Amino acid sequence: MLRLIIKLLISTKKIRFIYNFFELEAENRALEFSCKFGLPDELAIINTDSDKLYAIITNLIKNSLKFTESGSIEFGYIANDDELRFFVKDTGIGISKDKQQVIFERFMQADIEDKMARQGAGLGLAIAKAYVEMLGGKIWVESDEGVGSTFYFTLPYQYNLDNNNFENNTDSVMKEDENIKLKILVVEDDPTSQKLLKKILERYTKEIIFAYNGQDAVEICRQNSDLDLILMDMRIPILTGFEATRKIREFNQEVIIIAQTAFGLAGDREKTIQAGCNDYISKPLNREKLIELINKYFGQRNLY
Repeated sequence: MLRLIIKLLISTKKIRFIYNFFELEAENRALEFSCKFGLPDELAIINTDSDKLYAIITNLIKNSLKFTESGSIEFGYIANDDELRFFVKDTGIGISKDKQQVIFERFMQADIEDKMARQGAGLGLAIAKAYVEMLGGKIWVESDEGVGSTFYFTLPYQYNLDNNNFENNTDSVMKEDENIKLKILVVEDDPTSQKLLKKILERYTKEIIFAYNGQDAVEICRQNSDLDLILMDMRIPILTGFEATRKIREFNQEVIIIAQTAFGLAGDREKTIQAGCNDYISKPLNREKLIELINKYFGQRNLY
């Protein structure tokens, strides 16, 4: 089997291409369509066959489009310690529990009673399953009838935030500035993203605090009036980043709040500014862009 070393989805280009390819169809059908990156480019490196990976994702999205008349479709991946978990989530008609085991079989469509079921022979899911297994992963579906389905598949992955390439790349674009030492609150519920942010920010911090949800973020901010910067993920539990930002602005107008939002959400910047954020950065985080924002609000000289 041909094995290619690729930067995951070619530095996120391929996943953006997939998003752009299906965006118009989703828009024409009034479906909300979005994607989520689990890693920044410099950590998103895997050994795999890029063509097969592309085919898997596109087949799963086509399947979701076929069986979703209203609501949303989201796709992307998250990073775990030894694997990347890709997903395609929809609010379609769903699949009954007794049919979920056969949905990936050749020519099977789980006997779905829906007018759209006649649109194809069901080969897409069978092909996706075959390709996933060729690449050393596994595939499965979680679904409830009338609620929707989430198709998952995994690929082997190993990352190391302390590897030499990351250090060398970091040193090549960042120059340490002893004058910038900030007290920073990072509001982020993804452990991998927390580790990355800690690595990027460590030379610019005198203290870094982490919050996993919006409610904790508000409370931490109340207890730490000397915070310089908040990096606020907008899609967090309990209180969203938008809600947490509004509450923080009720008692703290001085702290700089930079929103983090996933690619694919239209009007992100305007929404975050309206909520009270000072600025905005999209995910996956671009290291240079984040440093540029730190320099914008706290630096007196270039950090490059």
